[in-house]
Amino acid sequence: MLRNSDEKVWTIVVAGGSSQRFGRPKQYEQLGAVRILDWSMITAREASDGVVLVVPEADAIIEGGVAGGRSRSESVRNGLAAVPADATIICVHDAARPFASAELYADVINAVARGAACAVPGIEVIDTIKVVDSAGAVVSTPDRASLRAVQTPQAFRAHILRDAHAALGESTDDAMLVESMGQLVVVVVGHADNRKITVPADIEWARAKVGQR
Repeated sequence: MLRNSDEKVWTIVVAGGSSQRFGRPKQYEQLGAVRILDWSMITAREASDGVVLVVPEADAIIEGGVAGGRSRSESVRNGLAAVPADATIICVHDAARPFASAELYADVINAVARGAACAVPGIEVIDTIKVVDSAGAVVSTPDRASLRAVQTPQAFRAHILRDAHAALGESTDDAMLVESMGQLVVVVVGHADNRKITVPADIEWARAKVGQR
C-alpha cells in the first residue's frame, strides 16, 4: 500500500540507547552487509520525505545524526527539534527493529492521514497475561483477545506529537503520551518479523534471517 502523498512525512529513527540488556551498542552490530542501524535508516528513507537519526552524543558527528538524551523520551524530543516545522506527520521508529517494512510505515501513516492522532502496529498476544502487584501476587488476568504487543514505527499527527512532548513527560512508548492527552490512537496489524533486537539471542535470529553466518 502506498502512503498518502498529500502529507509531508518525517521519521525519527531512535538509536541513542546504551543497550544495557544487550551488553554493547546493538545498533552498530553487523547484520548482513550493513549494521542494524543502517537497515532501519534505509527503510525510513524509503518511506519518508526526510529522516532524523538520534544516536549517542559521542557518535552524533560521525553518524550525521542528533545527540540522544538521558532517556528515550528525551532522545525523541532532541529528534523532534530537528524535524522541519512543515512536517505534517512524524513517525518514530526504534532502530533496533531492523525489519520494519515500508508497507508497515504506509499503514500507520495512512491511518493518521485518515484522522487518527496516532497509529501503532500491534500483534496479537498468544500467551496468557497476568497483572501482578509488587509482591508478585496476581491481581487480574486480562482477556488476551483485547491485548496487542505494540511495535514501531508509530505515526503521529505532527503537532499532536510535539504537544505531547512539550510537557517533558517520560515514557518508553510515545503513543502513551498521546493517549494520555485523550487523543485517538489506533492499532494497525503489525508484522511478526518486526522483532526488536534486545538480547544477543535476537541478533542471532536476525542474522539467520538474512543468511549471515
